[in-house]
Amino acid sequence: MALPLSPPLKPQLARSRSELPTGEGWAYEPKYDGFRAIAFVDGDEVELQSRGGKSLTRYFPELRFEPGSYVLDGEIVVAAGAHEDFDALGQRIHPAASRIARLAEETPATFVAFDLLARDGESLLELPFAARREALEGLGVADPVRLAPTTREPGDAQPWLREAEGVIAKQLDAPYRPGERTGMVKVKRVRTIDCVVAGWRPGKEPDTVGSLILGLYDDEGQLHVVGHTSSFTAKRKRELVAELAPYETGERGKGDASRWTAGRELEWVDLRPELVVEVSFDHTSAGRIRHGAKLLRWRDDKAPRDCRLDQLAA
Repeated sequence: MALPLSPPLKPQLARSRSELPTGEGWAYEPKYDGFRAIAFVDGDEVELQSRGGKSLTRYFPELRFEPGSYVLDGEIVVAAGAHEDFDALGQRIHPAASRIARLAEETPATFVAFDLLARDGESLLELPFAARREALEGLGVADPVRLAPTTREPGDAQPWLREAEGVIAKQLDAPYRPGERTGMVKVKRVRTIDCVVAGWRPGKEPDTVGSLILGLYDDEGQLHVVGHTSSFTAKRKRELVAELAPYETGERGKGDASRWTAGRELEWVDLRPELVVEVSFDHTSAGRIRHGAKLLRWRDDKAPRDCRLDQLAA
């Protein structure tokens, strides 16, 4: 490829904040639940690079880009109604070309572009974001590539905190710094639910609780494991062993292995479903909390049977 930038190129990263930055000099975009990717386009040739520098090109044959000479920063997503389906996206990373071809038709991906890093033989990394965004809007894209919406009004970004995955705020005068957490801020949508404590997994240290296993009931009254929480201090990890002991059934629970838990010990100490906790989380996938949830409080006032699966879809 005869481009001023070539893979591997580290994407610029965002710092986490709990609230949106406000005032002059900021632009706001929705945060997406997909694969961060950089697209290198040289004529009809396209190379898709992951955040970690690996090639994604073979996994998304349906992603077609307008011929030209440019480099885009963006996110590969699979839509599920108004939201993204990360589980369907994850299924695309598969060694079988036949499976990739089938899923490219059944669950086609979209490339959401939110920055232009090079164009017509010129690197744009040193330009301020406002100029790069203007150039991006003038580039011209067509399905399955689309531009991320943007606004300079923080009030207009609030719906993304409630309905999308959160908000990315970008400084209008910031250059693009590959691999650095500068010029960008991310504020994730945080949701809270009440869960039954279905069990606990031992910690690395002897006689400690490493994590609590979280469960929710379906309409038939069956308890489903949906995730875990491990946000405890060292002192609390020791205290919880004695506090949970009266609820132990003497049985052991066993989690299902997945690509995210390969090689990890999944057995836990089973508990009677009598304890309830409120937790916060950001992402779900296939009916489970994808990352560890944060314990907010114990809920003695909540009946375990009222902890239902429909909370995940709320």
